[in-house]
Amino acid sequence: MTKVTLQDIKNARETIKDIVKKTDVLESVKLSTMTGANVFYKCENLQKTGSFKVRGACNKIANLTEQEKANGVIASSAGNHAQGVALGARMSGIKATIVMPATAPLAKVTATKGYGAEVVLNGLVYDDAYAKAVELQKESGATFLHPFNDKEVIAGQGTMALEIFEQLNDKVDTILCPIGGGGIIAGVAVAAKALNPNVKIIGVQTANIPSMQESFKNGKVTTAFKDTTIADGIAVKTPGDMTFEIIKELVDEVVVVEEAEIAQGMLFLMENQKVVAEGSGAVTTAALLNKKYVPQEGENVVCIISGGNVDVNTLYRVIGTALAKEGRRYAFNTVIQDKPGGLAELTKIISEHNGNILSANLARLSIGGALGKQSAEIVLETFTREHISEITEAVKNAGFEIVEI
Repeated sequence: MTKVTLQDIKNARETIKDIVKKTDVLESVKLSTMTGANVFYKCENLQKTGSFKVRGACNKIANLTEQEKANGVIASSAGNHAQGVALGARMSGIKATIVMPATAPLAKVTATKGYGAEVVLNGLVYDDAYAKAVELQKESGATFLHPFNDKEVIAGQGTMALEIFEQLNDKVDTILCPIGGGGIIAGVAVAAKALNPNVKIIGVQTANIPSMQESFKNGKVTTAFKDTTIADGIAVKTPGDMTFEIIKELVDEVVVVEEAEIAQGMLFLMENQKVVAEGSGAVTTAALLNKKYVPQEGENVVCIISGGNVDVNTLYRVIGTALAKEGRRYAFNTVIQDKPGGLAELTKIISEHNGNILSANLARLSIGGALGKQSAEIVLETFTREHISEITEAVKNAGFEIVEI
């Protein structure tokens, strides 16, 4: 197995220093207060192309031979590696073809095309795009650039760990890092453990595609897929064997977060940090918010925000999910009398308990064979789960049935 060293990462930093940004590290006062730790964000959402992936992609392209460059490059990507490769290829005057899942956010597809790459859409997750890219590579003879299972790519991603230690004056106890195929956490772990063997590296993955967690448990690369995810940047069913060997040796723990928790993390970052993160970039925040990792009092914790390339339509849906999880939005069905003032009885109760009605949809048909009644779907803006309980109890006491949506 090809070994990645601290020197490889330092070399990568020198190679890409004029291309990538040294992204900010910001303190999260709110999350620090909530956890008792000192929580910081490494904001790779502010990186060129909006993601850390440009680090590894540009380092890989810089290390290609002239013949490999002449053949053009092809890559598979959930979206962020695509943009990194497309940018690096354009800067080097290389033809680039990128295969992305058909489920990739429109913003990522459009941005990749904007950098001059040819885009092919195939499948639901990264692994489907990878299979198609391999097929096309055999036909074209282009040089394949793997998004994570590659020494130069891993070394490029590890450069962010060098920055983290410099920006925090080596006062780093724990780094929370997203995991998909394992490229980012492998590079970060190599650099961080070399600089401080006592630093903890915690990987965070979506529970819908817990492939690295399963691999970590089983001691071997394991394929895992339950469902699609809003964290499209880490939607990898089978992690890399090269990245897994590093993770198995250097990563302390791998935890998973649910879809609603990821949405909550995205909302938290927007509201409290004024930061827009994509799903994969918000998993580390989700892990802290939902106590998947519980830091010690005063522990210096760095959460990596790996990217910010989120489609606005996705963001709209995510906000609704997150508000519901936090008890700030509540939807239910009920039945009201089909008569003048029938709806007013219900809205009066809600308003008396300070609930704000966002929408009220009525079906003016007899339901269940009962004449003189109609169904109502109500969506409320609320303060907390306790506030929801107060409203629903009052509504039930007035004789209305409630079916939560």
